[in-house]
Amino acid sequence: MGEHHPQRNQGLTVTTTDIWEQFGGRLRGFILKRVDDPQDADDILQEVFLKIHTRLNTLEKEDRLLPWIYSIARNTILDHYRARRPTTPLPDDLAVEPEPLEAEPEARLAAGLQNMIQACLPQDYQQALLLTEIQGMKQADLAAELGLSLSGAKSRVQRGRQLLHKALVDCCQFHFDRTGQLVDYYPHPQDCGCGAC
Repeated sequence: MGEHHPQRNQGLTVTTTDIWEQFGGRLRGFILKRVDDPQDADDILQEVFLKIHTRLNTLEKEDRLLPWIYSIARNTILDHYRARRPTTPLPDDLAVEPEPLEAEPEARLAAGLQNMIQACLPQDYQQALLLTEIQGMKQADLAAELGLSLSGAKSRVQRGRQLLHKALVDCCQFHFDRTGQLVDYYPHPQDCGCGAC
């Protein structure tokens, strides 16, 4: 029997070796958070890269690479737990139902948002966004709290949102579905220096 060599999608420039060099360590960390035994994690990582290698030709767009890789990793971890024992409970972050997996990126993003605001924004904008976006204060109440006019409070919140948006885009890569809902996000491989990642 001959060795299987998947044909590469002609539009892709990335190779399995590129993926290993750029994401191998991050994928191992991702797997280790979900599997207790480092040896099992290494076996799963090997299986993930075997799947990546044999299926790389099915990836249509290179900008979908990261979600595609992590999807393979999640499914391989699920397969690992299924093969071990049907009675082994799955970790909470690997729920089989699609709804929790879709909610996961928003929950992770929300959990880190407060740190991002505090790490990346000047004090005036931090205060405005923490009070309105995190604590749910109305902008009219913000104006009274800070001794600003309503238009001044609205401007501060709007400018804070713009600064936060820029900080988030500099820090992370976001993936949305067709309806604009957040599907997942990943920190950029290079450190953005925000201190909140």
